[in-house]
Amino acid sequence: MLELTILGCHSATPRENKHTSSQLLDVQGNLFLIDCGEGTQMQLRRAKVKFTRIKHIFISHLHGDHFYGLIGLISTFRLLGRTTQLNIYGPKGIKEIITLQLKMSNSWTDYSLHFHELSSPNSEKIFEDDTICVSTLPLDHRIYTNGFLFTTKTVKRKINSKATESLNLEPFHYSQLQNGLDIELANGIFKENKELTLNPEPSKKYAYCSDTAYNEELISLIKGVDLLYHEATFLEKHADLAKKTKHSTALQAAKIANSANVKKLLLGHYSNRYSDKKDFIKEASKVSRDYVFDLNIQKAGSPLLNIYGGKLTTYRKLSEKVMEELTPYLPNTKTKNWTATKQL
Repeated sequence: MLELTILGCHSATPRENKHTSSQLLDVQGNLFLIDCGEGTQMQLRRAKVKFTRIKHIFISHLHGDHFYGLIGLISTFRLLGRTTQLNIYGPKGIKEIITLQLKMSNSWTDYSLHFHELSSPNSEKIFEDDTICVSTLPLDHRIYTNGFLFTTKTVKRKINSKATESLNLEPFHYSQLQNGLDIELANGIFKENKELTLNPEPSKKYAYCSDTAYNEELISLIKGVDLLYHEATFLEKHADLAKKTKHSTALQAAKIANSANVKKLLLGHYSNRYSDKKDFIKEASKVSRDYVFDLNIQKAGSPLLNIYGGKLTTYRKLSEKVMEELTPYLPNTKTKNWTATKQL
């Protein structure tokens, strides 16, 4: 299972309620911090995250809005009495920067800091354990930058408790079943694995692509991922600025997602020059063949549903989705998906 918490998704300078880049990925209870912009530890506290659970931090590049919060977080870990090792993955030079800050402030940690410095221009595996594999995604920015691809591993098969409760199984039987084996009971009867277990959750993939210009070389590396976070600093009307600063527009991010056939696109790294984030949704939806729904509850309690993109020929699917979204706010609605059985 993957659970993603967005701690910050704006670019350049932090403002009130607009925080710089940082995300927390929960993989079966293991926490991975992705980028650490200024104010990240405050956002972690607001999200009620237990700091000791963070053992791996991935830094995409050495621009301030992606790592200026790191030294503060490292220092806070020390003040909280941390003893477990902290692994930091980032561009070559990150060790020198953090070590100098600790040296000049005489604030050496009481726990081990293990730096994994990156310099390869190619995608490479940088971390792996029993639950997940993490690889780099080379990006095209003004300085050396990587995105990260998180791929969960298929876990062991699940025991079907209803099917096994009357069999008086021994502990070794459960181990055999979880590993996909058939078992022999004490009375000599054989039981097939499929009778007593359930399929595990399939592998999931999350791709984090922070600062980058439009880069079609990414497509093959993120093909079919379940969720893609792709920066969209600018709207298309400022495509000249995107090209100059090696950032992307919302339209370009959507083109990458569409070409890679990703299941869901998440935009971020917005420039503070834009006040209405719905403009990013509208622009990205020009590429997508699916509708984008934006449901807002007004002060009076009435729902306002905005719909972007999509195809006219999918009106039946659209109407059913609209009813699904609005039914909770329309108590007198009794019918559900009547279009499924009626000719239009």
